Amino acid sequence: MSVVPITNVIRRLSIVHATTYSYDQTVTKSAHRLHLRPINDWRQHVSAYSLTTNPPVDVVEFEDVFGNFMARFDINTPYAELSIRAESVVEVLDIDPFLFTKNLANRPTLPLVWMPWELKMLQPYLTPQELPDTQLKEIYDFTTGIAAQNNQDILETLFAINLTLFKDFKYVPGSTTNATTPFEVLMNKQGVCQDFANLFITMARLLSLPARYVCGYIYTGNTGEARAQSDASHAWVQIYIPNAGWKDFDPTNGNIPHLDHVRVGYGRNWRDTAPAAGTLYSPANELMKIDVQVIDLANDQRMKTPFTQMTNHASGSAPRSSTTAQAQQRGPGASVKG
Repeated sequence: MSVVPITNVIRRLSIVHATTYSYDQTVTKSAHRLHLRPINDWRQHVSAYSLTTNPPVDVVEFEDVFGNFMARFDINTPYAELSIRAESVVEVLDIDPFLFTKNLANRPTLPLVWMPWELKMLQPYLTPQELPDTQLKEIYDFTTGIAAQNNQDILETLFAINLTLFKDFKYVPGSTTNATTPFEVLMNKQGVCQDFANLFITMARLLSLPARYVCGYIYTGNTGEARAQSDASHAWVQIYIPNAGWKDFDPTNGNIPHLDHVRVGYGRNWRDTAPAAGTLYSPANELMKIDVQVIDLANDQRMKTPFTQMTNHASGSAPRSSTTAQAQQRGPGASVKG
């Protein structure tokens, strides 16, 4: 059965992602990698994309080992501030996110048995984060309890985990860091999208369900109804379901991604999909500011012509966005951004 849009509706989203790095000392050399170009496939189409930097650099774009678009560049001249601006227009197709549940001949149940060749291909997405065995057992017991409540039905278990993390855990910006573990999230029952994604991934992998991290964007309309309260980079998960493939779950908002989510990258964890990462070869302290804007073009009169000469290029200087979504101080020396 071919998969087609359930209606002719296509949501067109304009995305601007601007990042500025300021340093307290001159940086003489640095290397950078970016995941900012959205994925282009049968569910979403990238009709325009532009990447600009200041200072201007030569950008090399390629496909990484996970199939994501990646850009890399080096700076070998002194600078005290770096700005990176990515602009995209993405058409998201209106495809029923629950269609796969109707097309399964048999509902998969736990425990799962994978063929040897499947295990070999899926292994990176089956290994949970390395934690003390007592902590993993706590997460395992929590997960198997949910599975038991749903008669070991895989789909119902995944839907229940998605809703549990949404209903029973608090969305508290600033309450965690990149070092926060899934166990800490489970114990404290609070965090942000990255934390809920990490916990969901760990829970799924402990059930022998392949799970991968998804980084992208979410359109909120700034209505306050979504838990991600403003336009920002967003994280959710994909679970590989037998005879159905990779399927999206957003535990931060307790839903199945549909027309509000734009996918940029997949990976084993957040490090594989970081929007911006880099290494400084100078002992400088860094201040990072991120501005993200996601606009529905059908509903916004300001963006009828969203960008000037919006073609697939990567060079030049970048103007600043007006709203600061995040600022984070980094230490001296080599740093990872994002």
